[in-house]
Amino acid sequence: MTKEQLLALKTQMNAKALAKRRTRTGIRLAANFVMAFVILLPLLYALSIAFMPSGELFTMELNLLPKNPTLSNFRDALVNVPLLRFILNSFIMAGCITIGQIITCSLSAFAFSFLEFKGKGILFAIVMATMMVPGEATIISNYLTVGNLGMLDTYGVLIVPYLTSAMGIFLFRQFYMTFPISLYESAKLDGCNNLKFIIKILLPLTKSAIGAMGVYTFINAWNMYMWPLLVTGSDKMRTVQIGISMLDSVDSQSITLMIAGVVMVIIPSISIFILGQKQLIRGMFSGAVKG
Repeated sequence: MTKEQLLALKTQMNAKALAKRRTRTGIRLAANFVMAFVILLPLLYALSIAFMPSGELFTMELNLLPKNPTLSNFRDALVNVPLLRFILNSFIMAGCITIGQIITCSLSAFAFSFLEFKGKGILFAIVMATMMVPGEATIISNYLTVGNLGMLDTYGVLIVPYLTSAMGIFLFRQFYMTFPISLYESAKLDGCNNLKFIIKILLPLTKSAIGAMGVYTFINAWNMYMWPLLVTGSDKMRTVQIGISMLDSVDSQSITLMIAGVVMVIIPSISIFILGQKQLIRGMFSGAVKG
């Protein structure tokens, strides 16, 4: 073959390889688009119902989109129940639980990772064993305890029982185990106490773990239903998940009201997830691989 023929053959092969790569990329994008549409379809339909008058929902026609969009469902949802108060309560509860778990879990994980004390392995195994105990098994005893302490229908009863978690301790410990013990020993030789070591050295190096823990904890606390329902009795202390159930009634009009309330309630949790999804993924996998 001449030089020109070899160059033409190489160009042809490169063009075929490029076309094959583009075809594979297009197929992947199409598959991802279809899967995303299927997954998001219930959410998109709920958003459509939220703007739909109740008369359009229960008809013989399949109305996927509102013919006469209206904001009255959102307005009525805010009027029928104090939804803004419920949202504020959930923000206070979820925010305090998130901050509390980051503090307590990071301190506990530091002790299990860097300190040496008798029975550390057994104590850590006991902490991890609590992850296997369902919340329903302890909810009655917890209710009796907070009831005897006079904490019912307060912010304290919503926050205090969830200020720490075995999941958070495990997450932070796995992340701390990636650091060499010489880092702690060097800090001690320089006169750094344990608290200063955590604040000045560990926490700045574990931003991804803190972000993952924050997103995971906030969403879990925001979606909590059974415990707030059990320990709160007034509208002043109710949370959003209970508020949504209060919008449900026997008439057909309540469906559009409830869906409008659901759309307003899920916006904060979805926003938190979108803003912190990179930190969540990075934090969940960063402690799994060393090196």
